Amino acid sequence: MKPLRLIAALAASMLFTQPTAAADKYPSKPVRVIVPYQAGQGTDVAGRYLAEYLAKSLGQAFIVENRPGAGGNIGASEVARAAPDGYTLLMGTNGTHVLNQYMYASTAFDPEKDFEPIMLVSSFPMVLLSPPGSPYANLPDLRDAAKAKSDSVNVGMPSATARLVFELLKQQGVDSIRGIPYKGSATATTDLMGGQVQIGIDTVSAARSFITGGKLHAVAVTSLKESALLPGVKSVAEQGLPGFQVIAWNGLYAPKGTPPAVVQKLNAELAKILARPEVRQRLLELGHEPGGGTPAELAEFARSERLKWQPLIVQAGLKAE
Repeated sequence: MKPLRLIAALAASMLFTQPTAAADKYPSKPVRVIVPYQAGQGTDVAGRYLAEYLAKSLGQAFIVENRPGAGGNIGASEVARAAPDGYTLLMGTNGTHVLNQYMYASTAFDPEKDFEPIMLVSSFPMVLLSPPGSPYANLPDLRDAAKAKSDSVNVGMPSATARLVFELLKQQGVDSIRGIPYKGSATATTDLMGGQVQIGIDTVSAARSFITGGKLHAVAVTSLKESALLPGVKSVAEQGLPGFQVIAWNGLYAPKGTPPAVVQKLNAELAKILARPEVRQRLLELGHEPGGGTPAELAEFARSERLKWQPLIVQAGLKAE
């Protein structure tokens, strides 16, 4: 082989072997998983549970760090700026990767260009909540009370998805309610149980333990039909607003430029974890429908979600407060 061809062949082999070698050694130190919401919120619960399994399967600690604020933008922007080496990951959501770019004047990151998708982790409906003994036991009760006295019902909204549910309710006739934004589920739930707000909107995962423990009442879920995650709770659509549907989701992301072999390794490990019956059962108990799929499928799903929700958000003039 001529010298120039030999050099070219060696260079090409290095391009293919170096990423593979990096993936073989990955992870060689602890991995940070940024959850851009308060501890105890649905994304945090799922993130911590799956981080334990990733640590067991890959032999390094996967340390969950909460970076709440600005509807998830603070934590997401931190990951977008992180070194693309697989040691800083983001448990992203439909808030960080779909809704926020249309609701905030600036997010300091591009949800499509600044991240490498790894896998859709889970999906789940939102749930409308009230304290036990509340006069708002179902959606018709809430609608009638709101119509009877304008702005008499304060609604706690701890996320961009909750805000979307709130605005869609107003668009579809439950219009005399007043939204109160919160930075996370913990404070919103505390105020709901304490009577500072009369209705809450949150993920099933964040609210499930309060519902099963009798501390909160599930008024309605935002899936089209009753969800297996909350048997016996009718959907908003089934209670008089046909077609009403808002589904939240979690997806694992890495900074743009993370080696493809590392992304594929994380995807493969997550696929094994999510295939385990005990993991699937536990996620359901936590209020999450287990996800799956390839990085490309997560990218396409998020893209389709942006096409779906952008016109509605712009039309309604939704802005983060």
